[in-house]
Amino acid sequence: MPFLGQDWRSPGWSWIKTEDGWKRIELYGNELGDNNNGIDLEDKVNLSLCFLSSLFQVVYQEKWIYVQKESTRERHGYCTLGEAFNRLDFSSATQDIQRFTYVAKLLQLIARSQLPSLSGAAQKNYFNVLEKIVRKVLEDYHNPRLIKELLQDLSSTLCILTRGMGKSVLVGNINIWVCRLETILNWQQQLNNLQIPKQLSNGMTLRDLPLDMQNNILYKFSDACDIINLGQATPTLHMLSEDRHLWKKLCQFHFAEKQFCRHLILSERGHVDWKVMYFTLQKYYPKREQYGDTLHFCRHCSILFWKDCHLALLFKDSGHPCTANDPDNCLVPVSPQHFIDLFKF
Repeated sequence: MPFLGQDWRSPGWSWIKTEDGWKRIELYGNELGDNNNGIDLEDKVNLSLCFLSSLFQVVYQEKWIYVQKESTRERHGYCTLGEAFNRLDFSSATQDIQRFTYVAKLLQLIARSQLPSLSGAAQKNYFNVLEKIVRKVLEDYHNPRLIKELLQDLSSTLCILTRGMGKSVLVGNINIWVCRLETILNWQQQLNNLQIPKQLSNGMTLRDLPLDMQNNILYKFSDACDIINLGQATPTLHMLSEDRHLWKKLCQFHFAEKQFCRHLILSERGHVDWKVMYFTLQKYYPKREQYGDTLHFCRHCSILFWKDCHLALLFKDSGHPCTANDPDNCLVPVSPQHFIDLFKF
C-alpha cells in the first residue's frame, strides 16, 4: 500500500511488484508502460493509489522540517541551515504581508553572518527569494526602508567575503558571486530611484479623522522611524508625534526599566526626554522584535514549521505531524535570530 501519512519517517519512493521484480513508480515516467498487460487488477489499483499519493505530495508541499542535531536510528546526519531554508517555502511567505517582514529580517541575519554556511542550492534559493522581495517592493512600495537595509548589509558582506575567495570562504565560483554583487548594486539603485506616486482620493483621508483616532494610530506604531515619517505628513500629526507620553510608551515597549536608569536623560525643565532616551537606548540594547506571523518550533517532536491559522481553524491541523495530545502547548514562536541559533552546532 502507498504511504499516505505525514510522519517524518517516510519510506520515500513508492514501489510495485511486477513479473520482472520490484520497480519504482515514477510520476511522469513510462517505466511500467510496457508491462501493463502483465499486471492484475489488484496491482493496477495499487498503482493508481500510488500515483494519487505521489500527485498529492507534489501538489501539497510540506512547510515543515525536522530539526535534528545528532544521528538517530531512523535518521542519520543532522539538519543544516541551507536545508531548512530550502524546505520551509520562504518564496511563498514573501507574498504574505504577515510574514514579509519576518522573511526579510531572516535574510538580513543570514547576509550578515551565515552566507558561507549555505550550500549551492540554498544560495540559489536565497537569491530567488530576495529577488521576489525586491520585485514586491518595486511593484507595491511595501517597506522599502527595510529592504534597503537588507541589501546594504548583503553588499557589504559580499564585498568583504569576495576579497577572501582565496581562502575558500564562499561556496561557488568567484564569477557567480561577482555577478550577484552587481545584481544587488542594481537593485539598490532601483530602490534609491523609487518614487512612490501620490494617492489621489476624493474620499476620507487621514487628516479628516478625529484627533483622538489619529493619536491612537500613532500609538500602534512600534518603529520610531515610522512615527517620525508619519509626523511629517501634516502639522497635526507632527504635533502628536512629538508627544512625550508616546515616546515613553515606545521606550517601555522595547526596553526594560532598569535600562532607563542607566541612561536617564532630562530636559531643561527637569522632565525625562523620552524621545532622546529612545535613540540613546537603541545604541546599547536590542529593540523588541514584532512580527505578524513567525515560524513555530514544536518541543515535543522537534519540528520547525509555518502554522497556517486558517487550516488550524477549519481542520484542527497543527501544521505538522505531531503526536502530542495537545500540540498547541508544545509550540514556541521562533524569532529570526532563534532560527539561526537552531542550526549552530
